[in-house]
Amino acid sequence: MGRTYIVEETVGQYLSNLNLQGKTFVSGLLIGQCSSQKDYVILATRTPPKEEQNESPKHPKAKLDNLDEEWATEHANQVSRMLPGGLLVLGVFIVTTLEMGNENICLFLHSLLHSTGVCFLLFQLVFAVEKSLNKKRLWNFTEEEVSERVTLHICSSTKKILCRTYDIHDPKSSAKPADWKYQNGLSASWLSLECTVYINIHVPLSATSVSYTLEKNTKNGLARWAKQIENGVYLINGQVKDEDCELLEGQKKSSRGNTQATNHSFDVRVLTQLVLNSDHRSTATVQICSGSVNLKGAVKCRAYVHSNKPKVKDAVQAMKRDILNTVADRCEILFEDLVLNEIPEKKVMNSEKEFHILPHRVFVPIPGSAVMLCDYKFGDESAEEIRDHFIEMLDHMIQIEDLEIAEEVNTACVSSSVNTEASLDNTDDEQPKQPIKTTVVLKIQQNIGVIAAFAVAALAAGISFHYFSD
Repeated sequence: MGRTYIVEETVGQYLSNLNLQGKTFVSGLLIGQCSSQKDYVILATRTPPKEEQNESPKHPKAKLDNLDEEWATEHANQVSRMLPGGLLVLGVFIVTTLEMGNENICLFLHSLLHSTGVCFLLFQLVFAVEKSLNKKRLWNFTEEEVSERVTLHICSSTKKILCRTYDIHDPKSSAKPADWKYQNGLSASWLSLECTVYINIHVPLSATSVSYTLEKNTKNGLARWAKQIENGVYLINGQVKDEDCELLEGQKKSSRGNTQATNHSFDVRVLTQLVLNSDHRSTATVQICSGSVNLKGAVKCRAYVHSNKPKVKDAVQAMKRDILNTVADRCEILFEDLVLNEIPEKKVMNSEKEFHILPHRVFVPIPGSAVMLCDYKFGDESAEEIRDHFIEMLDHMIQIEDLEIAEEVNTACVSSSVNTEASLDNTDDEQPKQPIKTTVVLKIQQNIGVIAAFAVAALAAGISFHYFSD
């Protein structure tokens, strides 16, 4: 028996209403959450057409084998930034058209296509998307987590749906049948977790190797910081709970015996261990540095879990991943902006000290849902630009008044070796006199794969804990 996918009814309506506009196919992403028993799909979004295709209305019909894999994976990368903790790109879909008059012939050819061309296309696409997303993650899937991803093929002529899954850990895996079931009101059955994380991360930039770029230094540093977040202690509504307990344990039950969440939002606080355990040796390392990067500020984090008997460990895992994702995404966006504005890395490092304002997080609700997605904006970006980016990436209409801009003040300081010592001593007290306001509009046309990261280097004796939350 294959996996079961519980799908919000509005997703089915969206897929049915997709207009092929004379094309042979339209592809896109399926978004939701995995669980041990079943998966939940709450959103589908088509991959936007390229600009040159929009500008050429007489563009010839695209063939199935002409699907732009690089374009589709870049769209997946952009959309993954917009997902809070707990939500993932679960797979891909493709809608094809078969202009056949005879229903039986159409069904036969549909089955034949799925077993050859379309099936192979979906196989390639789902593995390419997962491989691209995995490169950016600061965390790894656990052995207990579901490793199957879904592919959905819809025939626009017959509305017939074929749902299959592949094991992303096995490139040679064969397709397995899966159930695709619609359910009304699925998007309302979610619990939210919120947390404010305060960070002051210092990353030394190595000068001992010419091959160590700013990107590589910061990425390595952030990987070390990520271990602190992974090993932290998480308080839910001020309590430490056993990870195998149900998140809603102690909640009142209705007359039907179902658990009712009297509070759909949980406050999370993070305790992080600043150094290794006492049974591990901690040694200082002398390193020749050309400069440093310091990331300082507060970030708003949010995660969601489905209300069907969620465990504490599921909620904590979703929050951990949102913390790691949002910090890495902000850094990546800033470095992309430096590239877009043609500010070379050498120029940044030759400056004695530069301050950059990191983007703020913006939340927006999915229409008719308790779940909110997110995006990032710099100070001089308008609400209209953010709305347009949501529409472009997610293919869903949103209202400007629904945008919720998180109250955050974050800066990134890049210092050269001229003033490295001062930077190390004064990072807590010094404030940017005139921050550089960088501007970025996250359009898929940029297609830039710059990954940036930051790290904490903590060398001290003994064990101490530090609140990273209100």
